[in-house]
Amino acid sequence: MASSVRVKEASVVTPSEPTPSNVLALSALDSQLFLRFTIEYLLVYKPCPGLDQAATAARLKAALARALVPYYPFAGRVRPRLDGPGLEVVCAAQGAVFIEASADRCNAGDFEKAPKTVTHWRRLLSLHVADVLKGSPPLVVQLTWLADGAAAIGVGINHCICDGIGSAEFLNHFAELASEKQELSKHVEPVWERHLMNPVRGMNTGVDPASHPEFKRVPDLCEFMNRVSSGLKPTSVTFDKRRLNELKRLAGGRSEGYTSFEVLAAHVWRSWARAIKFPPKQKLKLVFSINVRNRMKPGLPEGYYGNAFVLGCAETSAKELEERGIEFGSGLVKRAKERVGSEHVRGVMEWVWEKKASPDLVGVLIVSQWSRLGLEKIDVGMGKPVHVGPVCCDRYCLFLPVRDHFVSVKVMLAVPTSAVDNYHLFMRSSHL
Repeated sequence: MASSVRVKEASVVTPSEPTPSNVLALSALDSQLFLRFTIEYLLVYKPCPGLDQAATAARLKAALARALVPYYPFAGRVRPRLDGPGLEVVCAAQGAVFIEASADRCNAGDFEKAPKTVTHWRRLLSLHVADVLKGSPPLVVQLTWLADGAAAIGVGINHCICDGIGSAEFLNHFAELASEKQELSKHVEPVWERHLMNPVRGMNTGVDPASHPEFKRVPDLCEFMNRVSSGLKPTSVTFDKRRLNELKRLAGGRSEGYTSFEVLAAHVWRSWARAIKFPPKQKLKLVFSINVRNRMKPGLPEGYYGNAFVLGCAETSAKELEERGIEFGSGLVKRAKERVGSEHVRGVMEWVWEKKASPDLVGVLIVSQWSRLGLEKIDVGMGKPVHVGPVCCDRYCLFLPVRDHFVSVKVMLAVPTSAVDNYHLFMRSSHL
């Protein structure tokens, strides 16, 4: 695909109205070491007969300029704080980047399956920001016209400024402006207030390391990173309502039952581990984000778009994960979620602020749930997207929405090529 994508124009888009010129401090959670990267979304829209491409591109640029007024930090630049730990955003309306491109050998139908390689769709977001603290724009939007008249929109957002929920709120606001609806729905005003996610000075909660396994190192018995990062092949498996209910039945027996996320996360974790064939004593972790907006006391205000999640962590040995089945794994995931309350969140804030704690990747599979962000509703005037996913598919597992099937979940994950066949076998055969 790289050779088929041609950039027609790249421009800097600034807010359409005057915005505050200031420096805004990011929170302890925003400033975490492991969040210093770009969230990259890819939305694909089916062909719209008679659509004026030039007018559409102009409309999207204008909508972006308007969206940057209430969300003006997206037009700023992120840097380390000059007077202490953490990060800050210098806001002087420096602007976001808008790119228009075309791909003459790519159609909307090409996105129904997993990409051929991990970086196969890379050029659909041509400006890849590798270092988010070196003065790069925190927001990049690329509109690529496909050969059949369809359109792909790639979006890159600096993770230090917002989490998945915050980025989806911004994108839905941008989409409403772009679709030029006669009546815009009442948009919740974005709230900065990053001090709410900072530890309280002088108040040490005495964090118990045992309650934060996400930061604990485990012994590497198998050259783990080399094993899970080399020769990766993207995969995509969809679970509809019937399959999800089947997983729940297999994990049944408890009166309170399990959620779809708990059973699917456990099933993917177990299938991945079995396919790669880790040593029986290798400690494995499933790490996933938990939204804490309503788990805090008091809760965060509506419209807060900063990073407001902590990492849940389920942990066991490769042997136990395989032999004890999906009910065991689902229970580990459920208990990891139940551990997260207000005090747990305060403890995470202390650890990442005072100790610069960051999750170690040995033994870890990371799952990110994009299927409940509302990305499948983002209509920029071309209807709802027929595909929602990442720009690049890597070893981090994504749960993605499926168009017109709210309950269904598409699981996208890149696994070592030698493990692909077994991974598909285990994923599709719940009873094995």
